[in-house]
Amino acid sequence: MKPQEFTHSKYNFEECMKCTVCTAYCPVLQVNPLFPGPKQCGPDEERLRLKDPYFFNAALKYCMNCKRCEVACPSEVNVADLIQAARIRYDHSAPKLRDQILASTDFMGSLARPFAPIVNSVTALPITAKVLDATLGVDKHRKFPKYSAFSFERWLSRHEKQQASFPAQIAYYHGCYVNYNEPQLGKDFVKVMNALGTGVQLLDKEKCCGIAMITNGMSAKAGRNARHNTAIIRKAVEKGLQVVGTSSTCILTLRNEYPELLGVDNSDVREDILLASRYIYEKLENGAKLRFKPDFKLKVAYHVPCHMEKLGWGIFTEQLLRSIPGVELTVLDSACCGIAGTYGFKKENYESSQAIGQRLFDMIAEADPEVVACDCETCKWQIEMSTPYKVMNPISILAQALED
Repeated sequence: MKPQEFTHSKYNFEECMKCTVCTAYCPVLQVNPLFPGPKQCGPDEERLRLKDPYFFNAALKYCMNCKRCEVACPSEVNVADLIQAARIRYDHSAPKLRDQILASTDFMGSLARPFAPIVNSVTALPITAKVLDATLGVDKHRKFPKYSAFSFERWLSRHEKQQASFPAQIAYYHGCYVNYNEPQLGKDFVKVMNALGTGVQLLDKEKCCGIAMITNGMSAKAGRNARHNTAIIRKAVEKGLQVVGTSSTCILTLRNEYPELLGVDNSDVREDILLASRYIYEKLENGAKLRFKPDFKLKVAYHVPCHMEKLGWGIFTEQLLRSIPGVELTVLDSACCGIAGTYGFKKENYESSQAIGQRLFDMIAEADPEVVACDCETCKWQIEMSTPYKVMNPISILAQALED
């Protein structure tokens, strides 16, 4: 099935009872009057779009695809999917150069990695920010994540024999962020897996999950990535391996967005794709043990990312953090950070992005932790840019607490 082809039955918009709960929970609608809201853009307009595509609404681009409307909907209508599917079906305009650059994370990472120190220095310059703002429409206030001079894939390939010696094995979907920006998170994941007696294997030439392509008008390319990733995941599962990742958005995309938005059937492997915190929690519940440093102390505030809420798996990370001796944990109230992947990088969205995140920033300041825990890398970028607090993936906190 091509990404542009859809069966409307799965977008159960006729079950919308017009309660407007999704409207109340939409973070964009609260700060951007140009966005009509999820109910109107989703179920309401879908009825019109089915009759005449003329009713495609350009305002759909303001949807962040945060999925909070779907989490809130009492009728379990796939509101955000309705909006994104409509964009894929009816918006045939070519994506801007800016959007192509922001969405091509594998390509940009492979270009930047060999020159990481130079790239990092240049992108941090005020003049660079002004040029990108004026020419591409990347807001001048937005800070870019740093690139690593070495890739995680290269590091793990050097430890292939050591990892193969463990009695149990999993396949790791590391994603672009770990490979090009923070290999240390991948190393921390390997440390935790090894402490559980499990070796870590790379998937066979994984590609970007494609979520940024979906939201930036590049659904055909996202579909190609989806078919490739599903095929290599299927091969891993056929070998008896579960596929585990450390990014909540990547895992949501691999599990949910592929079939719902791109028409890629993954029903035979979907339940074998897990987030690291859930995988580790279930191992510990089944009797696995970890040895912690006796003097480890850390005050942590946990922000549950929007896509983590959609998965319904925030409880696994929360309980995993609570299981670490010496962690003083505050779970922050549900709130969107506002960045939504590439959304908050765009000049036209920047003010809305920051306004959406302000409630979260205030809660973090009130908790005043030593570190903020979060399962999403783009939330990390937003929080670290907008507050003075450091953000760590919960897996890195767990690895830091383990005995060496």
